[in-house]
Amino acid sequence: MIIGEMSANTQNLLLLGILLSVSILADAVARRTALPRISLLVLVGVGYAVVQQAVLGQPHARPLGGLGEPLINVALVMVAFLLGGELTRERLRSTGAVIVVLSLAVIGVGALTVGGGLTLLGYPPAVAISLAAISVATDPAAVSEAVGASGDERPRRRILLGIVAIDDAWGIIVFGLAMAGLGWLGSGDGAQALVHAVWELGGALVLGLVLGLPAAWLTGRLQPGEPTLVEALALILLMAALSTWLNVSPLLTAMVAGFVVVNVSPHHEYSFTEIEHIEWPFLVFFFVLSGASVDLAYMGTATGLILAYIALRSLGRYLGGQLGVRMLRPPRPDVPHNLGLALTPQAGVAMGMALLAAEHFPEQGKLILAAAVTSTIAFELVGPWLVSRVIRT
Repeated sequence: MIIGEMSANTQNLLLLGILLSVSILADAVARRTALPRISLLVLVGVGYAVVQQAVLGQPHARPLGGLGEPLINVALVMVAFLLGGELTRERLRSTGAVIVVLSLAVIGVGALTVGGGLTLLGYPPAVAISLAAISVATDPAAVSEAVGASGDERPRRRILLGIVAIDDAWGIIVFGLAMAGLGWLGSGDGAQALVHAVWELGGALVLGLVLGLPAAWLTGRLQPGEPTLVEALALILLMAALSTWLNVSPLLTAMVAGFVVVNVSPHHEYSFTEIEHIEWPFLVFFFVLSGASVDLAYMGTATGLILAYIALRSLGRYLGGQLGVRMLRPPRPDVPHNLGLALTPQAGVAMGMALLAAEHFPEQGKLILAAAVTSTIAFELVGPWLVSRVIRT
């Protein structure tokens, strides 16, 4: 038997197997060190990018080819659906006002700090305002995984997950308004950007309801085990595919569907439990692919912007958390004043926003992309550690 040349599909299957094997090693290392396994997986992706771009000379090749994007989308939809399940009526009654106050304080102060700081440093409005809007987004996958790994069950856990659950909705609104404002200032296409933002939000709400209501009715009527697992997988894949096809926010779609299922179905725990069982392999691919997306060619050009953005976003999140905690009435001594630092992880949504901004402003597009993607790697490396520190204080 003669061994032939390995096809692209075979290479992808081999790489998937290697990535899952590496995740086992990362888990073992994380248990013996203070390093979060998320950060280790992102480092694996960065190492892959270095080998591919610097050693093999393939700067534009994508890991897993066309398979990477749907895997990332499915992972984010799973996380968003589970986060939507955190927003039960009981929890919203007890912590809803706290979540809204804290989230608005963090995103408001954060966006103003990034936008104002970059403007004072002399960056053009397209760069400063775009990155200010991008800075609002938080990575729900990293935060929820770090919170879950901490094992903490205090109210701050539910508050933090609640903030993350609505954070990307705020992010989409802020980004849409920012693109509209820049459009009016520049080429005059602000109306189109505003319509796009309304469609992305409104369409996601409708799609989440359309998919969530039948899922809530079906949950608990199927026999536990394999039928329930098939039901959960079908819902995740439908949300990921239809939201992409309709060009609406997959995260908001999944959060709305999760919210509907958890508040309508009396047996909602079945679907959420099944998704939790299969979520981690998809998150492995997501974190590694996030690290592998860094473009080394623009590191030198954008170094100053990257460092400024990281510093300003971190400062803005910290100050926003401080302000939000002080604004709570009645005061909540159980909410840490450094809560904003637990909202620093940033990934898929931020990179998606950066791509849209680059399309709107091609002259500054590469600079915006380089800053957003590279800083995302830094936040994915440090963010989970900060989440663990905040949740344990």
